Parts: sequence; C-alpha cells; structure tokens
Amino acid sequence: MDEMTEVRGLRAEAPVPDRARLAPGRARLLEAARDGQRRRAPWRRREFVIVAVVAAVTAVAVTAALLVGGGSGRKVQPAVTPTVSLKGVSAADLLRRAADVVAAEPDGPVPTAEQWIYTKQAQEPYDEQAQHAEGLRKLLAGPQESWIRYDGTAMAMMEPDHKGEKLTLTTRAMHLENGGEGDDRSAREMYRVLVALPAGGEQTLEALREKNAIADPKGVAQAENDYTEISVLLDADVMPSKGLASLYRALAALPGGSVTDHLVETASGRRAIAVEYHTRAPSPGTEERLRDQWLLDPQTYRVVGMRLVLGDKVVGGSSLVATAVVDRAGERG
Repeated sequence: MDEMTEVRGLRAEAPVPDRARLAPGRARLLEAARDGQRRRAPWRRREFVIVAVVAAVTAVAVTAALLVGGGSGRKVQPAVTPTVSLKGVSAADLLRRAADVVAAEPDGPVPTAEQWIYTKQAQEPYDEQAQHAEGLRKLLAGPQESWIRYDGTAMAMMEPDHKGEKLTLTTRAMHLENGGEGDDRSAREMYRVLVALPAGGEQTLEALREKNAIADPKGVAQAENDYTEISVLLDADVMPSKGLASLYRALAALPGGSVTDHLVETASGRRAIAVEYHTRAPSPGTEERLRDQWLLDPQTYRVVGMRLVLGDKVVGGSSLVATAVVDRAGERG
C-alpha cells in the first residue's frame, strides 16, 4: 500500500493547512539548504525538520478528524496563578526578549544518524462528533507518542492494533532525505537549515524571501508568505538555540502579532505564553477566523506547542509533554 498517497488523500479535505500542503516547496528548500551549507548562506528548511509522523491509514484517518475537529473545542482559559506580567506587552517586544534568552542557552544533544527523536504530545480536545469509534476515541484521547530516526530512514508510532483494543509500537521504513518521500525532510536536514540561519531578523527574512523555499501563492501578502516559511521551521524536532533566536527575530519583524495578557493552560497542563501571529480565512458558514497561537515556555521561551483558536475556543493543536534522544524506537529516555 502506498501509505503516503493514502495519507494525502485523507488530509485533502482538512480545512487547516498542514505539512503535506507545503510539500511543493520542500525540494527547493533542501537544495537551498545544501547551497547554504556550502556558503553559510540561508537557508535550508515542521527541522518545523519538517517531519510528519506517518501513522497507519486507519489511525491517520481518525486522528486527522480528531485534530481538525469542529466548532466545539474548549474555551480559552487563563492558567491558574499567573506569574508572568504580560499586560501591555507587544508580540515584537516579547519575541525579541525571547530571542535574547534562547540565543544564550546551550544546545541540547544532536542525535547521531542512527538515533531516534522521541516525542510525546497532548492533543487539544476535539469535536465529539468527529469520533469514529468509541474504542479508538479512548485510545487516541491521551498523549500521542512517536519516534523519528534522525536520518529520516524510519518512523514509529503507538497505534491501535487491528482490533482497536490497545496501542502497539508500529515502525515503518521511510526515506525522508534528499526528497525520497517527496513530502518531508529528515530531522538531520532540518537541523542543518536552522544552524545556517543569519542572526538578525531582517536578514533572516531577506534570506527566506531570496530562497523562496515554499512557493509563494499569487495574491498573498508578503508578510503571510514570510509567516509560512517561519512557521514551518518553528516546528523543528531538533532546534539549535541560535536558529530559534533567528526565527523569533524574523517573526518579530512581521506585522499583526499579539500576546495574550495572561498565561494560558496547554493541553499538557502546563502554563505557557500564547503568541498569536496569523489569522486564517473564515471557517465555512461563519465569519470567525482561525488564529494560530504559538505556546512558549515562560522561563525558557522555547516553543512547547501550537494551537488553533476560533472565537474564544481552542479547536485544534497540540503541546509538548516530553521529548528525548534515544537509541531505538520504543525507548522514552
């Protein structure tokens, strides 16, 4: 079975853009990355690794429906006992502050080619009407675990068994480097993109525009195209500190950002700063627009999740529970 084709088909009607829809520019991005590595020029492009974990077709169908959800969701709630003053803080000022903090942080471990990146994420509550089966709903309601090999040759997930009664580890061979799968890139390729980014925000934007790794659609404002490029990189599986600082400074240079004036509670139960920087087209049958909120840890300023908000409700997204570099799929660090 051609799973990549099946997954694309399942995603085709989803109203929220995902990584697969960014695929046409990824080949150009990788070529730009290789060129950038030779000249230390930007840039090579989810690391945002663009790595999507490919689940079994059945599991993907259910998960896609759950993540996209409907208009129910949960109301946006402030976290209990906020400890960070965010009133009157602009998105640009906060991101510049965040950039200074993360740029001074040491990098985490860089995996070897054979190692795996383990990720555990909590999904935002989904529309009950999107449930396909009660048993699968219960299995997929908790945090989702996945593994991606650093060189892009394999992926693994905890997926429902053929009876839908329990989760088991399923590993699949992949070829995510050098355009092998056509959609995504390995964590290793994306890391190389990020370490080559220039330090300044304007310089990063200029580099992104010059390479145009993700093709700009006609009739779309430059700021929106810039945001698309940045948002993909913000989703990286392995994020060097200076690369993240570059992305923050570039995002700070874009118009239209805002900061929620209180810490919010993420799906994983942690408190985070919500930085809003993009508004999508109105959902069908409503004038309300979906908004992207990036969730930052209030101490480290690292990205710990991203969610979609419609009106006063969270209708999609996920937040980080745990991540680690491990030697084999199934390990959790």
